[in-house]
Amino acid sequence: MKTLSMTSLVGALALLTAPAAFATSTSIPAFEASITTAKGPSSPGGTTILRSEIRTALDAFLNDTGSPEGVDSAERAYLATRLNDTPFQQSLTGTAAKYYADFHEVNDAAITGAPLYLNQVAQTPASLFGATGSLSSARIYEGYIPNGQGVANQQTLGEAFSMAFGPQASIFEPITVRELISRLSAVSYNVDEVEGAVAYITAISRNSNRLYTTGWSCRGCGAPGYTQGFAIAAVSTDRRFVRMVSVTTYAD
Repeated sequence: MKTLSMTSLVGALALLTAPAAFATSTSIPAFEASITTAKGPSSPGGTTILRSEIRTALDAFLNDTGSPEGVDSAERAYLATRLNDTPFQQSLTGTAAKYYADFHEVNDAAITGAPLYLNQVAQTPASLFGATGSLSSARIYEGYIPNGQGVANQQTLGEAFSMAFGPQASIFEPITVRELISRLSAVSYNVDEVEGAVAYITAISRNSNRLYTTGWSCRGCGAPGYTQGFAIAAVSTDRRFVRMVSVTTYAD
């Protein structure tokens, strides 16, 4: 007769006591399916999970069928179990593990944002970046959350963006400095301008490594027709000060 090991018993109990949403959410099975694929020997990283693969897997929580957009409390609780799952974390590359931790932090399931007061900076982008190019039309806002009134999370960043810039933002996702450079370089071919913009943006997040990006689109926002673009949010170590830069990439 077979007997269950202590590990198996603990696992079984965890399943029995897990939130009911674990069993019904489409995001969790989708995430696990992506992880299985990412750990397959024929995947780009072999059995090791790359940053691009964990990003794809985590996107399941932002596009959960039948649930509100964003990570809810049950999904966040599930993500926390994986964050503390040593074998799983060891299967991630260093950059993939960082993306997972950043994703878990910013998506804290809050349904209301903290009071983040953003104001447009007085200086022009050209003076702040130290060079003139395609980024000279960027809009730059910054501000802080009063002490003790919360931190910059998904809800806070989304609400603050809409209040400051007007257009509806998508979900904010973590990015690296390399990805920031790539995104800005796709808009401006002036290397000095890109380097200046990166230095200015990351001055806020240099010690915290908290950089996020989102896409936006709007009709009638600062132009007669349809406009779209992206925004970068740099967040300070204490998660109270935020600098946002919005760049328009298309206007008709």
